[in-house]
Amino acid sequence: MPQTVKWLPKPEKHDFQAAEDYLSLIMPVKRAAEWRRKLAAARDEITHRKAKDILRASQLELLGEDNKHVAADLRKAAAGTALSPILLLRGDDTHPLIVADGYHRVCASYWIDENTDIPCILV
Repeated sequence: MPQTVKWLPKPEKHDFQAAEDYLSLIMPVKRAAEWRRKLAAARDEITHRKAKDILRASQLELLGEDNKHVAADLRKAAAGTALSPILLLRGDDTHPLIVADGYHRVCASYWIDENTDIPCILV
């Protein structure tokens, strides 16, 4: 039977701060904090997107299975540990989709099955 990924019903609290930390590197700090609040406010609005589509839309490289964070998420998935949903921002012409938190989880999911339906908060 092929391996599947289990997911938590909602992102963990620390994921929102991690998203803000990342976003503050690519936009003004105040704007990053606003996006964190918007993501947190949408925590019950889970949608699903395929791993391959998230990578394509975000224009991010697929990290290797040997990346330590991807490997850790692959081990968690193999053990049946639920992963946290991904936090995404609809971008603009420069960044069509921003993976605010969960890049390694997207890559791990892709390695398991590129068609993995990943739960996301998409604002």
